[in-house]
Amino acid sequence: MRPLRSLLFVPAHREGWADKAVRAGADAVILDLEDSVPAAGKEQARIVAAATIDSLARSHPWVTVLVRPNALDTDHFGKDLAAVVRPGLAGLLLPKVYSAREVLDFAALLDHFEIEASLVRGSIEVIPTLETAKSLVNCEEIAAAHPRVASLMVAAARDADVSREVGFDWTPEGLETLHYRSKAVLACRAAGLAHPIVGLWQEIADLDGLRRFAEANRRLGFTGQVLIHPSHIETVNDVYAPDPKVVDRFRRMIDAFEQAQANGQAAALFEGEHVDIAHVKTARGVVALAESINAN
Repeated sequence: MRPLRSLLFVPAHREGWADKAVRAGADAVILDLEDSVPAAGKEQARIVAAATIDSLARSHPWVTVLVRPNALDTDHFGKDLAAVVRPGLAGLLLPKVYSAREVLDFAALLDHFEIEASLVRGSIEVIPTLETAKSLVNCEEIAAAHPRVASLMVAAARDADVSREVGFDWTPEGLETLHYRSKAVLACRAAGLAHPIVGLWQEIADLDGLRRFAEANRRLGFTGQVLIHPSHIETVNDVYAPDPKVVDRFRRMIDAFEQAQANGQAAALFEGEHVDIAHVKTARGVVALAESINAN
């Protein structure tokens, strides 16, 4: 899965809302069949979600389309997957994950529904959501559970499932969730998952607070954020994109190092700083990220 800076939740039964998310600049749309859809509206939500996936695949193929299905302990997940596993779906945001077991169960279900939809097996990825105490404890095994796992989404929201499960008192500074957010980033990196995702900021009108939250998580190692309001997209896209000045500096660093290599040297003096291949690998990664964002 490509790097995703902004992933906007859209209630799956709301026709046209996904198009608004795309126009607002979201890197990914999450069509939600779970919490934001009332029980009586589940069937209609599946119909709308399937039509939305088809529409976005035609009109906005560069946008990543994800679906959050209902959890395995409900009567809905099978019907959810039957409706949405189709061309244009990139992945599932898995709710109510407790251990690797849920990931493996969803992976097996996806095998079946990919075959039914004539898709290549393994083409649809999964992003487990860490929103339970058990999932936070088991995040390493969840990250490494199956080749379909593309990332982890770490919940840190106020008064949500995770705060009730863990029992913390939420603050804008986030010290109460720092330990498990850091642990989740390490779990992703150890499993070879390059783009851990955090969520979410619920204070809709507090864009300054949103920016501080996003900047703190970017410094921690997160590369994107789940959102609940389109007004947050611009801020989050800006925070999680590499600073153009940093990208320009890294381009110069790469040029200086390559010139040193051409002269038979393994290191270079670049703008007063000693740099070697380790620094240049970091620089190339940042430049590649910036190029991937600019290409969309």
